[in-house]
Amino acid sequence: MLEGTHKALHKIASGKTVNGILDRVRTPKVVSKPDPATGLFNPFPSFAYTGSLRPVYPLSEKRTVPRDIPWPDYAESGIPRSEMYLNRNKFDILDAQGQEAMRKVCRLGREVLDIIAAEIRPGVTTDYLDEVCHKATIERKSYPSPLNYNHFPKSFCSSVNEVICHGIPDQRVLLDGDIINLDVSIYHGGYHADLNETYYVGDKAKADPDSVRVVEAARECLDEAAKIIKPGTLIREFGNVIEKHAKSKNCSVIRTYCGHGVNTHFHSPPNIPHYAKNKAVGECKPGMTFTIEPMIALGKYRDVTWPDNWTSTTIDGKRTAQFGKSGACR
Repeated sequence: MLEGTHKALHKIASGKTVNGILDRVRTPKVVSKPDPATGLFNPFPSFAYTGSLRPVYPLSEKRTVPRDIPWPDYAESGIPRSEMYLNRNKFDILDAQGQEAMRKVCRLGREVLDIIAAEIRPGVTTDYLDEVCHKATIERKSYPSPLNYNHFPKSFCSSVNEVICHGIPDQRVLLDGDIINLDVSIYHGGYHADLNETYYVGDKAKADPDSVRVVEAARECLDEAAKIIKPGTLIREFGNVIEKHAKSKNCSVIRTYCGHGVNTHFHSPPNIPHYAKNKAVGECKPGMTFTIEPMIALGKYRDVTWPDNWTSTTIDGKRTAQFGKSGACR
């Protein structure tokens, strides 16, 4: 989520085998016009990318959700109208029934994330992983929360290497040595779950000291923050704990995006910055449910957004990792 109201809610195949794996593991050459051999192209060829990653289009068609599965209010319009009228200083407190509903949707979300993660390997497209996510979500009678949220085109976010968050699944294949964040959110029983983890692609990634440093630092930052989830903890304290640990690993904390409340709304108060000395207000109270999802970088904390208005990358093109989960204060 963007810091400060998500700073406006997220800033506002040819050659494939049956499993979505390209015959050529290497990323195809892409140009502004479709490659005659593959049909693939880079939709923003003149953009000043900060790293080596490029979008590989065309995107697959928007996936559909059966009408017997409850849809959130933005499923058709793309506009989460109920979130527009939230009091940013009022934090929802769930009763026992609401807390149980959150536990259930979070369990289902974990199942979906694990199913997608099992498909990660060199040669798989991120679009194929989106297909896996969509199918697993539907099988659980759930709606993939990102789908059409502020017009996001896919069922989950796949963020590779220098992509901080909100990467759009496309036709790029994963390479041995990549790292990838899978950000899964699902809507079930009137409640949203929101969780993500970063994974190594192939043996080269696990053998790269910098990739391991940033991935494990992000994992540990979440673990350290989770230790202080309890009544009375100040919202701003999470950022102090996270940045202290990140700095001990010679990493920086992305400041543009933050954790957030999650319940019957995909994004609700409070906003939870991940960096130190922030000015977040409020404290944890029993019945509050929210995400903590630190984004940790090897280089500078500043970010650049691609022309798709979603994909956020590090300003210096260095790698970044994220871990996040929906937690409850008890």
